[in-house]
Amino acid sequence: MPRGKSIVCKKGGQVNKNNSVKMIVTDLDGTLLKTDKSISENTKAILNRCREAGIKIVYATGRGGSAERVAPNEYFDGKITMNGAVAKVDDVIVYSRLIPYQTARPVLMRCHERRIQITSEISGMHYSNFVVSDIWPLITNYEVVDFAHHKLDAEKIYMPNPTHEVKLFIEQLLSDELYFVVTADGTGQLGQIMHKDATKSKAVSALAQHWNISQSEIVAFGDDLNDIDMLSYTGIGVAMGNSFNDVKVVADYICDTNDNDGIVKWIEERIL
Repeated sequence: MPRGKSIVCKKGGQVNKNNSVKMIVTDLDGTLLKTDKSISENTKAILNRCREAGIKIVYATGRGGSAERVAPNEYFDGKITMNGAVAKVDDVIVYSRLIPYQTARPVLMRCHERRIQITSEISGMHYSNFVVSDIWPLITNYEVVDFAHHKLDAEKIYMPNPTHEVKLFIEQLLSDELYFVVTADGTGQLGQIMHKDATKSKAVSALAQHWNISQSEIVAFGDDLNDIDMLSYTGIGVAMGNSFNDVKVVADYICDTNDNDGIVKWIEERIL
């Protein structure tokens, strides 16, 4: 169902079965995944039908290495992780924007001094000032470190459940090279510090260029604040029925919720 009264997309085209859609990009949590973190059999079947029709299927998530546990590679042509810090095709990196350790280390140390729980993640390894598995039991590949001697670049720096005061403190720490976003998480909220060019839209653009796909030929689905730039960038942006209002405002269409196979219904009606 479209947002507002018109079915005309903000980028100028109408969504119908005759449109040339060559790439579908979907967020995972709250979008492709149900609340229990599963992908329905109906969804898997639709993804396969799209791929058989020549449409590239990509996921774009804030997750790192855990993405492959919930989104098996066999259903996807490309994957974007860490909010856009890394994009891969067949495990070959197509796009990468890391935070240099010289930039990351002062932020990590200042947060540690304020007793803020914080972690630097790179290549599936979590370097932290707290026991990560106490909050996320499935994360076992972590190491409690002294940030003063930390010399590894970061795909993402994150913290659990930042308070309003912590958010203000983080914003004051950031250089022009970084940005800060807060998204929903199973534990409540997740604060994430990223390289300024580590965004879902820029990673999507890199994959599209890799496959020679134009911006207007891409459909994106999302539900959270870190999906806004992606939905705004792509030819068609679709917000889930369970999305935050700020996400729905920028979307061309609003589909059903993640638990009601919203993506499947929208693709069947508008693409297949």
